[in-house]
Amino acid sequence: MKIQTYSSTIRRKEMDAVLTCMVDEQIGPGELNVRLVQTVKEYFGISGAVALRSPSVALGYALKAINLEPGSKVMISALAPDWQYAALENAGYTPVVLDVDPDTALVPEAEIILGQKQGASVLFYHETAGLVPDFEMLKNLGVICIEDISQNVGALVGDKRTGTFGTFAILGLEQNDLLTAGGGAVLMAPASREWSALRALQDTIPDTDKLPDINAALGFVQLKELNKNEETRKKMKELYMHSLMQSRHKTLLQRGSDDIVPVVFNFPVVLNSGAKDVIAYAAKKEIVVQPAFAGTVYERRSGITETDGAGDNNPVAACKNAGSLYLRCVNFPLYPRLGEVKAAKVAKVLGTLP
Repeated sequence: MKIQTYSSTIRRKEMDAVLTCMVDEQIGPGELNVRLVQTVKEYFGISGAVALRSPSVALGYALKAINLEPGSKVMISALAPDWQYAALENAGYTPVVLDVDPDTALVPEAEIILGQKQGASVLFYHETAGLVPDFEMLKNLGVICIEDISQNVGALVGDKRTGTFGTFAILGLEQNDLLTAGGGAVLMAPASREWSALRALQDTIPDTDKLPDINAALGFVQLKELNKNEETRKKMKELYMHSLMQSRHKTLLQRGSDDIVPVVFNFPVVLNSGAKDVIAYAAKKEIVVQPAFAGTVYERRSGITETDGAGDNNPVAACKNAGSLYLRCVNFPLYPRLGEVKAAKVAKVLGTLP
């Protein structure tokens, strides 16, 4: 049986929570939505939050809360999921796509400065692959930052969690996010001033934009199990790293001070060569390896010139580092349900990669 790249960590506790919700016939937004929000507030120590149907809906309300004028420019990473680009365009804003650091896959200071020179004052920061950005740098640049912590929820800088550094933060709950509710997002307001602005919009949010209880039930249990699952992922990563060091390939790096504690979202391998041979080699061992940045802005937008016929219209044309990582970075299976035997099999393959 093949070892799949991704698997949602859904166990009996999560199933029971959803089943109870269905039996009680309380599947729309209600009590469990409120319970999830309260748990998020307690976990992060923030002023307020709202649980919504999707990350794109959450982004729309975040931009309303900061009173961003229609047509304004918003910076995003070339390796962010493409829904960010689409959501900004659909809401009447102009995405400014930034390149990434080749070692971290995070947007560096120089790129943000370039975006500011193009007239953007807002950064929707995708905190990629469990890693933590330089928040002091963001503060010094004076950029309005909306954090996307869908891949690094639980990461720390000192005793402060990611999701509490920006003006707002979005915790995605989609299928392949670190936490999943089968869909949805929590829009977080770390400080009281931002919560006042978001709370002013809260009464205008229709039920069709709110997270249903059937999803909230799943998200609530996932958040409660977050620390336990992180310990399992850390042990797997240690095993994988030991094996990867025997190869000529590497993984993404966490830069910054010693008080930064990233989380394990997945196991990206930055290859010394093309991905085709490695994917084929792993497949022979019944391990499914996939491109790490499939579905990103870079993948979906890099072919625009084929229809426009003008290279200047390609929003990712200047993102050379993102392009290189897109071609050379793959994800190996790493998730709590994998188990020790299968994890050992993956580790063995990592140590013998071509």
